[in-house]
Amino acid sequence: MTYKFYIFLLLLCPFVGMSQETPTLFSLQEAIDFALKNNRNSINAQFDIEAAKAQKWETTASGLPQINASVDYQNFLKQQVQVLPAEFFGGQPGEFTEVIFGTKQNMNATATLSQQIFDGSYIVGLQSAKVFLDISKNAKTKTDLEVRKGVINAYGNVLLAEESVEILERNLEVLQKNLDETTKIFENGLAEEESVEQLKITLSGIKSQLSNATRMSTLAHQMLNMTLGLEINQPTVLTDNLEQLTQDHMSLGLLMTEVPIEQTIDYKIAENNKVSKELMLKLEKSKALPTLNAFINGGYSAFTDEFTFLNKDQKWFGSSLFGASLYIPIFSSGMRSAATQRARINLEKAEIDLIDKEENIKFEIASAKSDYQFAIEDYQNKKENLRLAERIEEKNETKFFEGISSSFDLRQAQTQLYAAQQDYLKAMLEVISAKTDLETALNIVTE
Repeated sequence: MTYKFYIFLLLLCPFVGMSQETPTLFSLQEAIDFALKNNRNSINAQFDIEAAKAQKWETTASGLPQINASVDYQNFLKQQVQVLPAEFFGGQPGEFTEVIFGTKQNMNATATLSQQIFDGSYIVGLQSAKVFLDISKNAKTKTDLEVRKGVINAYGNVLLAEESVEILERNLEVLQKNLDETTKIFENGLAEEESVEQLKITLSGIKSQLSNATRMSTLAHQMLNMTLGLEINQPTVLTDNLEQLTQDHMSLGLLMTEVPIEQTIDYKIAENNKVSKELMLKLEKSKALPTLNAFINGGYSAFTDEFTFLNKDQKWFGSSLFGASLYIPIFSSGMRSAATQRARINLEKAEIDLIDKEENIKFEIASAKSDYQFAIEDYQNKKENLRLAERIEEKNETKFFEGISSSFDLRQAQTQLYAAQQDYLKAMLEVISAKTDLETALNIVTE
């Protein structure tokens, strides 16, 4: 029975392994949604937000009441000896008597309540914590936009690579058929050897391109997996096709879209930088203000020559204390003034950077719109060129086998067709990429 059980497990293992390698299917939108949850950069950006929330409360709590307790135990292995005039104890003048003050062991238990009453840097710290949280949230938005852009580009590259492989395989099949037919014609003495050689050259080039396209397809899949947050060799199957995806990404209305610069994430990040510099200036100024803190504590002490602190009859002596401390900065030899001046200069630089960023964003949006419009026009041009190249190649193939066109003309037409095919694929990918760049610049997310 045990032997049969082990045989069953051995037969089952390959199927378990196969089930773990089941390809994951993704449409483009599914891939984007998956990446926003699983991409490592996106995950870390979310962690940054959580850390900023924790830091905000940490800063807030530093100005709230604080309670601390301590227990001190002392055991003098050898107590310190003091000398007093002997005449205090009835001795002779000029002589001294050795005495020991205190007990050999003592213990103190104290609890202290402290409260910050006024500290200018604490107020600035609260404002800074809020700004830091805003910075983390904006950084997450920026990261998600970049992740979305990366997924779309990686997804498109996979489709491009797969389409390239399919086209090259079809071209290879047609070329091999042409070569076989031409070889038979040549063997029957009805064609020149050069015609066979020309086709062999073209066939060799297509095989080389197919081999490279296959490798690129593997790399494109691995890159997509990395962007999605998957293990790079995880099998994935894309359910969208390049042609349909290109049609979905053709939206001339997007060229007319206007978004207030202040709403773009890059502007918000630059504005965060300016606000943080304002707070740094406030912080330096606050260092010239006084600080006031108060505290109250209470405790008990016990003294004995033996360790009897846990005994019920041990006597404990209570004490309590209230106090306040006022710190007033008076003179720092110009150090605070220099720090304030440095913070003011950094603020002025941040204000200039914000203006510069605004102009850069305007240019990036205008450039992205221009690139998108060109990508659409170029796609339509390349689509027409492909149609013409296919007609030219068909005509030259017919003429070649009818004996009214040379093998050189056929090869030239085939080469032109293959170039048009690749240009068309790249043009489709460029439409997708250009639209994504424009959406990223505008901070618009469409499905």
